[in-house]
Amino acid sequence: MLLQFFKYQGTGNDFVIIDNRQEIFPKNDTKLITKLCDRRFGIGADGLILLENDKMSDFKMIYFNADGGESSMCGNGGRCLVAFANFLGIIDKETRFNAIDGLHEATIEGDLVHLKMGNVDEIREKPAYSVLDTGSPHHVQIVEGLDSFDVKREGAKLRYGLYGEAGKNINFVQPVADGSFKVRTYERGVEDETLSCGTGVTAVAIAMHKTGKTDTNKIKINTPGGQLTVGFEQHNGSYTDVYLSGPAKQVYKGEVEC
Repeated sequence: MLLQFFKYQGTGNDFVIIDNRQEIFPKNDTKLITKLCDRRFGIGADGLILLENDKMSDFKMIYFNADGGESSMCGNGGRCLVAFANFLGIIDKETRFNAIDGLHEATIEGDLVHLKMGNVDEIREKPAYSVLDTGSPHHVQIVEGLDSFDVKREGAKLRYGLYGEAGKNINFVQPVADGSFKVRTYERGVEDETLSCGTGVTAVAIAMHKTGKTDTNKIKINTPGGQLTVGFEQHNGSYTDVYLSGPAKQVYKGEVEC
């Protein structure tokens, strides 16, 4: 069959998005998902997202990594899906949608999508890194010389060597003089560096605040794909009202034979 798809990107984190409200997409076909995400033999993307009907909210988000497996929450993917729902006319400037980690709220302001993430109550601080879950599990570690750092090699070592087969996403961070932070991320499921990771950026902002690297509650994070902003409230060690903000844009649409 011919399948209509849309390609979206949020700070270089790119996704194949499909309107699956009629439930036509074979969600159990991991080989098809892998093929569609392949950058040489398919459309090419970091992941594939289905927009589906939901009784509790405006729509439901189903997210698959490029390896074909259904994954945990994707922040940039969520922002792109909100932009897609707006394009379809399902929502206007505000929405509430369901994802694998629960309900999310979001607002749209031009090309910017502000996505409310889940609360973060537990942050494990180690001497050289922090571990926390922002909808997906993340390792956050400050390094020197981030621009020339071998993210794929060192990220894979930690992803498998420290956390086993299930793994975590690995974020390497460098503070910037203006109070912002530079981040490069190795994503499990993609098994490579991505240009941006929304839940990773969120994890970095919270970890930098928790460990005293910044005292502001609105933090600019620069990724290879562009700049994102994370804002939050903090009370008694718990981070609430966490918002991930940045651009989300449609790149093109097309049809592919399945």
